[in-house]
Amino acid sequence: MRTTRVFIDHALEHGQELALPAAQSAHLLRALRLRPGATLTLFNGHGGEYAAELLAGGQARATVRIGAHEAVERESPLRLTLLQGIARGERMDLIVQKATELGVAAIMPLSCEFTVVRLAEPARARRRERWQAVAISACEQCGRNRPPRVHDILELEAACTTLGAAAEDLRLMLVPEAGEALAGLASPKLRSASLLVGPEGGLSEREQELARHAGFKACTLGPRILRTETAPLAALAALQALAGDLGTR
Repeated sequence: MRTTRVFIDHALEHGQELALPAAQSAHLLRALRLRPGATLTLFNGHGGEYAAELLAGGQARATVRIGAHEAVERESPLRLTLLQGIARGERMDLIVQKATELGVAAIMPLSCEFTVVRLAEPARARRRERWQAVAISACEQCGRNRPPRVHDILELEAACTTLGAAAEDLRLMLVPEAGEALAGLASPKLRSASLLVGPEGGLSEREQELARHAGFKACTLGPRILRTETAPLAALAALQALAGDLGTR
């Protein structure tokens, strides 16, 4: 029987009785219609997970008793950072959700030269919060206990500065006309990598040059041009298969 998993941004302790936040309470009590005695799994992003029991659900607030901590992790041995040009509509939500399921450690949304979606500063903050919530929800579904960090929206130059001189094994950018395939650059010994993907219009020549100066190597996924919501997921899956955790237990 599948156990309901819930992310709680709160310190958790064995034996503690805790009133859950309104959003999580509404999901458990109204959407899932759980009743007292139901078993849950709680996690807070600091490692491992806790067994829990639903005690009460009155006044739209769920109360749980926290059980034993289990030091289980389902993270990939390959630490991946996705730098993604913002896609339109629900496509970006899809990218964040599936990239989380595929094990990325961090997501950096980019406002690129060919980005269609242009957001003012207040809207940027709200959108980042939305994408972080999407990532957390994906972790609840897929079993991860450490949600990836969704960074503030940045231009590519600022994102490269944020990456700095990190000692990554590899930095890749997807360019359809690149002469080298992704599979030819990755290796089974790979332990950390950053992947740069443009928006619907791709990366401009200036952005490609800027990325090269920051250590990114241009590569292709094959003879077909993939949409911006397909390309990062295909590349992440390929990297995980080549050097990460897909196909293992």
